Amino acid sequence: MGFSALDYVVLAVYLVGITIFGSRFRHSHRTVKDYFLGRRNTSWIVISLSIVATETSTLTLIGVPALAYTVYARPELGGSFTYLQVVAGYIVARFVISWLFIPAYFDGEMLTAYELLNRRFGVQAKHFAASLFLVMRALAEGVRVFAASLVLAAVLSASALHLPNLWLWSIVIVGVLTLVYTFEGGIAAVIWTDLVQLIIYIAGSLLAAYMLWRLVPGGWTAILADARASGKLHAISWSTDVTVPFTFWAGVVGGCFLTMASHGVDQLLVQRLLTCQNERDSRKALITSGFVVFAQFVLFLTIGLMLHAYYATHPLPAMASNDEIFPAFIVRSLPHGVAGLVIAAIFAAAMSNLSGSLNSLASTTVIDFYQPLVGGAVSDAQLLTLSRWLTAAWGVALIGIAVLARDWGSVFTVGLTIASIVYGPMLGAFLLGLLTTRVRQRDVMVAIAASLGVMIGVRLLTPLAWTWYVLVGAAICVAVGWAASLVETPGGSRVAGRVGSHVG
Repeated sequence: MGFSALDYVVLAVYLVGITIFGSRFRHSHRTVKDYFLGRRNTSWIVISLSIVATETSTLTLIGVPALAYTVYARPELGGSFTYLQVVAGYIVARFVISWLFIPAYFDGEMLTAYELLNRRFGVQAKHFAASLFLVMRALAEGVRVFAASLVLAAVLSASALHLPNLWLWSIVIVGVLTLVYTFEGGIAAVIWTDLVQLIIYIAGSLLAAYMLWRLVPGGWTAILADARASGKLHAISWSTDVTVPFTFWAGVVGGCFLTMASHGVDQLLVQRLLTCQNERDSRKALITSGFVVFAQFVLFLTIGLMLHAYYATHPLPAMASNDEIFPAFIVRSLPHGVAGLVIAAIFAAAMSNLSGSLNSLASTTVIDFYQPLVGGAVSDAQLLTLSRWLTAAWGVALIGIAVLARDWGSVFTVGLTIASIVYGPMLGAFLLGLLTTRVRQRDVMVAIAASLGVMIGVRLLTPLAWTWYVLVGAAICVAVGWAASLVETPGGSRVAGRVGSHVG
């Protein structure tokens, strides 16, 4: 059908409307703390849904249906419901974080996750971990912005509007509009626009699923028959092959460690936990989000197998990769107006994730690096102004990285792989801080560096599935840190006590 004038109106109304809505939160903050944490008066339910929206990027919305659509030789590689094993690990991890990490974050006044390492080890450990976060989050988010560009490129290429470098225009549009309201509104804008965007992309996805059901000859019976014939109804694999990503062991254990890192030590999600009124609300927000995420993945995977059934009886569009299968269906097969709404839904996921990343990158830069460097020499008003402009600077940087990400491969796999390589060393450092008393700053610095080096080698030289990366990286970091703590040095000092006993 193509993208009509009505679809462009729907999409434009969403893009302009969400930008104006987010910008209205400019007056909700007067200090740096307000800008990065809000006033801690937001309902835990809203924050829980914000967590869901933040971890649901365009990678998820176009990558997961593409994963389920593709036919693989083995269900452990994808093409079925086996990814839900990883999501089960996501839920398990939330209970671990609620028990282990959240009490430590609410023990005193913290604005970023890395202040915890400062208290336990010292400023150098904090800077090391915070630097890894900045690099990892920037690279991973750049991939997510590029993923969003695939959507708009599919829209424009299916219409009468022909522009050179469609993917580049897409990156600029998503990046600039998200930057405007994040720059203006801070974390309050991020959280409340997350809620709106969650509603839009869930509604859009449900609408797309409904249209697929209507368009497949034979309806749900034919969809299930096609899924059964192509092996897409597998949900559990007991394989012990560590080179395939979606087994029960890699899913539940590996997925648990992945989420312990992404939600326990990554400022992008920890920042949401810190905006809660208290420790109890933070736990409720986090755990509830896990079950909502599970339902989301069921929906996105179902859309993937429905797409497979649809294209069994319809011509397959020309695509550079299977990542384009869902947006291509939307712009070519959905009625006018409906296509615009569903494309707006995919943009909602992209902008939600990007806005959170911009705010968390700026908060880490200001709170963990700049503020300790200048001490009390800069007023809070000056810090607030700097925070806004650093948000803008990171926005420009992410747009640049998104341009480079064009040749990096499958957006879903690349995005998760980048994060998983760095998450292991970071998680290991936090575990050393929370669970040991003898490990020193020197020990944890050596451990992080050793773990990071090994994980880069694992990625380049071994076929180990990415779902195991965080567990392996964290285990190496903990083992090296503990071993280093056993080595005494002349005149060396040891940090005694757990988190809260040391102020760096």
